Amino acid sequence: MIRLAHALALIALSFTAPQRAIAADEAGDFDYYVLALSWNAAWCEAEGAGRGAPQCDPARDIGFTLHGLWPQHERGWPEFCRTGQRDPSRSETRAMADIMGSGGLAWHQWKKHGRCSGLSPEAYFALARDAWEMIVRPDVLRRVTTPLRVPPRVIEQAFIEANQGLRANGVTVTCKDRRFREVRICLTKGLVPRPCSGAVAKDCPIENPVFAPMR
Repeated sequence: MIRLAHALALIALSFTAPQRAIAADEAGDFDYYVLALSWNAAWCEAEGAGRGAPQCDPARDIGFTLHGLWPQHERGWPEFCRTGQRDPSRSETRAMADIMGSGGLAWHQWKKHGRCSGLSPEAYFALARDAWEMIVRPDVLRRVTTPLRVPPRVIEQAFIEANQGLRANGVTVTCKDRRFREVRICLTKGLVPRPCSGAVAKDCPIENPVFAPMR
């Protein structure tokens, strides 16, 4: 009985004792990048317009924005890494607002993803801009004038047709609240298209999510 009581006490202690902290992800330790392109109209409809986000002003004529350039493992991804690089200045994050919508998003993306690249802020934002500029966003999507229900493969195919080198296994479409939200493109560290892996390879499970027209 004494041994049983002692064993039960040890079990109880294991549930109440603080867990060992998980080591932080290491900057520069990843396999490839995911370029996330957010459809601005969907974000504004779901969140941004309610916040009064400047990027939701129809006068700005925004189609896609750069959500981020994310270091990725073949399975899973690093985030909030410790790095010896300094954090970006306000002017550096503000300079990304033209393609990211706001300097605030650029700062958040640096904290969560950029630090994991192992690059300096200047190099990381320059690489993100290079990735943004090398991908053609299909103009046909900007010409939609009313909400449509569109199979994810149609949006995926539009990107493949507009970009030589993209393949179906390297492009995924995401949705949220039954709306089309993002296109994600998998790239090597040298920004060459490659197949996606793990959860990144999974497309939107909804057959016909709503595609919101530009604001």
